Formats: sequence, structure tokens, C-alpha cells
Amino acid sequence: MTRLPPVIMDNGTGYTKLGFAGNNAPSFVFPTVIATRDASKRGIEDLDFFIGNEALSNSKTYGLHYPIRHGQIENWDYMERFWEQSIFKYLRCEPEDHYFLLTEPPLNAPENREQTAEIMFESFNIQGLYIAVQAVLALAASWTTKEKKDYVLTGTVIDSGDGVTHVIPVAEGYVIGSSIKHIPIAGRDITYFVQQLLRDRSENSIPKEDSLKVAEKIKEQFSYVCPDIVKEFQRYDQEGDKYFQKYNGVHSVTGKSYEVDVGFERFLGPEIFFNPEIASSDFLTPIPEVVDNVIQSCPIDTRRGLYKNIVLSGGSTMFKDFGKRLQRDIKRIVDLRVRKSEELSGGSLKATAVDVNVVSHKKQRYAVWYGGSLLGQTSEFYSYCHSKAEYEERGPSICRHNRVFGSLNT
Repeated sequence: MTRLPPVIMDNGTGYTKLGFAGNNAPSFVFPTVIATRDASKRGIEDLDFFIGNEALSNSKTYGLHYPIRHGQIENWDYMERFWEQSIFKYLRCEPEDHYFLLTEPPLNAPENREQTAEIMFESFNIQGLYIAVQAVLALAASWTTKEKKDYVLTGTVIDSGDGVTHVIPVAEGYVIGSSIKHIPIAGRDITYFVQQLLRDRSENSIPKEDSLKVAEKIKEQFSYVCPDIVKEFQRYDQEGDKYFQKYNGVHSVTGKSYEVDVGFERFLGPEIFFNPEIASSDFLTPIPEVVDNVIQSCPIDTRRGLYKNIVLSGGSTMFKDFGKRLQRDIKRIVDLRVRKSEELSGGSLKATAVDVNVVSHKKQRYAVWYGGSLLGQTSEFYSYCHSKAEYEERGPSICRHNRVFGSLNT
């Protein structure tokens, strides 16, 4: 009997990615948001809700809710309704005919897996479920840049989306949970920072109600990572015409067009990853230093493999030259440590160079979803899933643990 392809669902803080295993890209990408009526009445109103872009379009007459905050599901009722429309309205599939692969953030509580399993098996009656750690899927997605012999599930994943950034070390498919670091800087923070920069220089042409949207568009269209912030300021001062850009927008209420000059915001936005003090006094550790601290806190025999395969994942790693700058800065930190240890030994120790490699690839924006698509099409996938029969026999606690994919040679 031929099986229908598994459904791959990657629900992020900002965006949800939906599709079927074996595809190169998700079929649908839309905001993880739901619009509902006032909950004072129950009944037919339960069916009166929108998700994604439709929810945003109806925000004037409906209340908006974001079921996921900082990678974790906060409201299970909204999440269940969100999944309902994702399956029936967007994917248009019968859930009882498919296996499902869902993703989870690092250090997700086992209780959350139970709750997910309960909804999926009880409400949607799915055939089987596998809950995968996002970092492992992101590593699998990076195989697109490698030969088959180099397919490994050891590396450091920098996963930066809209709401949260994590640095996650993975050794042979197992996440080293004690070394994971959370960075409170992600896409949304960059958008807010760009918005603040535009306000600070009194950019009057932007309508108040559009300021956040304009900041987001400027971030996506014009931003890049510069090698040296001081030199970059000098270049803009000396050759402004060459580097300044113009953003053309349309007023969301009046429909009038307007123009915004885009200058230092182009490189200052993403710079908060490397110099966080320019935007906040709460978090001051640059991302290269965080990555180095994470790897140094891992078991010593895994460190070279973790430096050698630093994989980028998520939309906020897509800035031009982000990977190049990150690799250079981490390499400087590592080389300095090696030099110091040689000096301390009085020259009696000669360390071999540490290979630092940051992997950028075509699939990194939707790396987690694409990694799920790759693993979902392997023949082993079904044996890793928890089936409906197993769930009925043992209950939701069966999904507290999900088997780890080995280094698959697909």
C-alpha cells in the first residue's frame, strides 16, 4: 500500500511553515496569529476565526492572539484552532491519512509534548507523530551543501527567527542541553531598533500607523552586516550617494505614496547581534562570544566538530555577509585563546589550528522545515514515529521521548 507523504509543520513564534515531506520548500508560510471574536458567547462563534494573513486583515473587528511566545506554546486552545485551519483550510488533507512531523524548541518541557500528542491524536486522529528538535532538523538541512560522506548530525546551530535566537550544540543527533544559550535578540528586536533609529532622526514622511511595517520592510530589503562599523560610517559620510537608498511606501489609510531615505539603518540593524550595547543595556554579549562560550562548555572531545560545522538557520541569519562576519569573529576569539595557551606553556606546547567553519546555504531561511522534509521522506521515518495504536495503548506519555535520528545516509 502506498503511503501519503507525511505532513511537516514548523510553528515558529513569528511564522508557521506548512507542507509535505519530499518537497523543496513549504507550501504555505504565514504569521502564527489567530483572530477571534469576543469569547462571551460559545457555540457557533467557535468556528468564527481566522489565522495567518487573514487574521491580520480582520484585526479591526476581531481580537488578535499570538499562541506562541519565545518559541513556546502559551495558549493551547488557540493553538488547537490554529492547527485545525492549517490542516483543513490550507493543506486540505485528511489528518487520519497522514503521519505528522512537528517541531519543538530546545529544552521543551515533556508536558508540552504530551499536550501536543493529545491534541493531534484525540482531536485530529492522525496516523502517527514525530516531534523533532528544531536544531537537529536545521543540521540535516545543511546537507544540501555537502557530499553524502559528510552527512553528520554534529554541529552548532544558530537558530534565529522572529522572536528568539538560540545557540544549540548537537553531537551525533543529541542536543547537549546543558550548554544551550538563549540570546534575547531576534528579527523583531532588529525591526524595533530600525523603527527607533528612524524616529531618532525625525523621519517625518512615515505615517505613525505604518512605522513598524516600514521598519520591517527596510530591514528585509536593505539591511546587511558590515565588517567594521567605524569604517562603514566613514564610507557613508564620504560617499553617501553610493550607499543611501530610498524606500517607497503607500499610506495604509489614505493610499498616498511617500518616500523614506534609508542610511545608517542598513547596517546598524543587524549590527546589534555583534554589538548589542548599541540597542540595549540588558544584554551585552556579542553573538560570536556566545557561540564560543557554548562550544567551550561542551565535552572536550566534541569541540572541534562543533567549531567545524556552525550552521545558520532562520530568517534573521539571512542578512548579507552575516556568516562571513560571524566566522571571522569566532576565528579571532579561538586563535587568541590558542596563542595565549602556547605563551603560557613557554613554547613547549604547539597547538594544531582549530578549523572554524560557518555554513550558509540556500535553504537556511526555512532550514528547520526543510530538514523535516528530508527526514520525513526517509524509509526509517515511520519506525521513529509514535503510531495511533501505540498512543491508544500507552497514552500521551509515550510522546515524552522521541527517538533520535542517527547520521542518516539518505
